[in-house]
Amino acid sequence: MWIFMSNAFLSVVAHRDKPGVMMVRARVKGDIERVFPGVKEKRTPAADYLYRAEIDRGRVAKVMAEQIEAVDYDNFKNSVGDHGRHMAYSGVWTQMLRLQHSCER
Repeated sequence: MWIFMSNAFLSVVAHRDKPGVMMVRARVKGDIERVFPGVKEKRTPAADYLYRAEIDRGRVAKVMAEQIEAVDYDNFKNSVGDHGRHMAYSGVWTQMLRLQHSCER
């Protein structure tokens, strides 16, 4: 699952070997630690996502629910303050718009 937040982008998947554990992955240093305080992300240069952390499934679900409850903006793209992140997210938005148009045909 890809999760786009104003200040972090995460990929969350089930851990291959540990039931009840999620592998939380990020491309930007600090994104995991920003969303999950106290968790130490590990740098994994040989992997697709440069940063990873193993986090209990229940904690991931609780933190994601808290993130949703904290949404106070009415336009997601305008909530992203970092220019580089905003541009990356806008690229995804553009591709999804193209998909929307192609599915309407």
